[in-house]
Amino acid sequence: MRKDIEIPEVKDVYVAAVYEQHPEYKTMDWNAYIINDKNVPLEMILIVTSGSNEKKITPNMRHSIKVLPAKYFAKIEFLQEKLLNLDNKFAVTFFADGKMYERTFTLPKDTAKESALKEIPIMNLKGILAD
Repeated sequence: MRKDIEIPEVKDVYVAAVYEQHPEYKTMDWNAYIINDKNVPLEMILIVTSGSNEKKITPNMRHSIKVLPAKYFAKIEFLQEKLLNLDNKFAVTFFADGKMYERTFTLPKDTAKESALKEIPIMNLKGILAD
């Protein structure tokens, strides 16, 4: 039964919009990352991203990562400036310690801006943590 399924709370896993320099074009870009601050690897990660507001909705984008080592991070996608004007959602599902975890992280519209940058765990870069 559904009531018997336990999905534990996600801790020490983050999604962040990071403001960083593109190595080739030397432009400052926003990129979404998943960050594993756990002491165990994350396995079979599935990330479904979407953006929306009252008038627009983006198609869902699906990303997968086989393994994300402990205390490490991986790029999810480039965030175009137009997307930062939308509420962006990152539905993340993964396995760790033999259990399935699931959480939706939200990056509200207009929160990714230079004036709000903070230090991001593990990465030693500045960005915005999704809620």
